[in-house]
Amino acid sequence: MNRRKGARRFGLRAEVLAAFWLRLNGFRILARNYSAAGGEIDIVARRGLLVVFVEVKARPSVEAAQVAIDARKIARISRAARFWLAANPSATGCAFRGDALLVTPGGLPRHVASAFELDLFA
Repeated sequence: MNRRKGARRFGLRAEVLAAFWLRLNGFRILARNYSAAGGEIDIVARRGLLVVFVEVKARPSVEAAQVAIDARKIARISRAARFWLAANPSATGCAFRGDALLVTPGGLPRHVASAFELDLFA
């Protein structure tokens, strides 16, 4: 298996693990791999009146995963989140947060609440 296929497979497993982790922690998964207007959100989840837009990063280390969520990526997530919110009026009245789930080989996912600030009003 070539390197690119291996990385893609690791990323897909990380997203499945991240969704499972969120459910274990009381979140309901509302969407996975949501894309709109040139942006994409790995997972949209809700717990009570909190909706989280989650970026899942699978990297060899936690540090490498954190660095991979750059300003360009946050802008794309924010753009997609605005479209998701417009299409889901049931989320009115909720709080919104940009979270990260960092996955490393052989480790448990690390859920970073408020890992990045969303721009929901651009």
